[in-house]
Amino acid sequence: MSHPRRIEVVGVPLDLGAGLRGVDVGPSAVRHAGLVPRLRALGQEAVDLGNLNAPVAESVDEGNPRARYADAVARVCCALRASVGQSLARGATPLILGGDHSLAAGSLAGALDQRPDLRVLWLDAHGDLNTPATTPSGNVHGMPLAVALGLAPDLFDGLEWNRHRLPLEHVALVGVRSLDQGERNFIQRTGLKVFTIAEVDRSGIHDVVQRALAYLKPPPRSLHVSFDLDVVDPLFAPGVGTPVSGGITVREAHLALETIAQSGTLALAEFVEVNAIRDHANQTGQLAADLILSAFGQTIL
Repeated sequence: MSHPRRIEVVGVPLDLGAGLRGVDVGPSAVRHAGLVPRLRALGQEAVDLGNLNAPVAESVDEGNPRARYADAVARVCCALRASVGQSLARGATPLILGGDHSLAAGSLAGALDQRPDLRVLWLDAHGDLNTPATTPSGNVHGMPLAVALGLAPDLFDGLEWNRHRLPLEHVALVGVRSLDQGERNFIQRTGLKVFTIAEVDRSGIHDVVQRALAYLKPPPRSLHVSFDLDVVDPLFAPGVGTPVSGGITVREAHLALETIAQSGTLALAEFVEVNAIRDHANQTGQLAADLILSAFGQTIL
């Protein structure tokens, strides 16, 4: 088991970035699976800080159809930036429960405020590298990594991504299997480190995660793990915002997170896109809670 640490849980019931409602209930679904008491039983000091405020779509203007609800999402992300920064400054480990993946624009900003040498391991079926110019949908949950890399400096005002950005070489993506053409062009042009699902098939998840960590070289407590539940195959995680067949298995997901836990580099983590409306008897919420336990040191023996 990893050394005990103070884990500060914060929910972000945000669904404005997605094209489908329901991920706003994600934090409740994961908590309902007994997350906090199970973390404490693992020997961790887990504290639930509650949820940040997030508006519903009916209460705000959609705005630019190529970046729908971006202004409202930015306000939530600014609050998350402050929460993450405060947790890290206290020496705690933020654990963010989503909510759609657009929240990562806020969590990454808060983490960089406190950890300038931040490294990011992004486990996702998608690249989340679209911009308002390249998006086929206008949904901003497909844009947070592009924002953090400086590709859309005018998006998510107030987060200062036009002032600081995440270095390309400090990011690695794992499990990707659905890319839009603009994202594919960016990866091929820049050499952003991406381990597709085909690489997982060829080499195995343990080897891929080890290679990703070796590439990132994260100093202790400087790794941001952004885990979209749609990286898991929808056979095992049906309750997600944007399911894509052919994902990793439950056991592969656990092994990936166990490997990260054993590296001793985790600074914060977010588990996003749990959609309770699409789920079956909280199967995906339960899985998210189980996977979080693996990220914080739970093993079979």
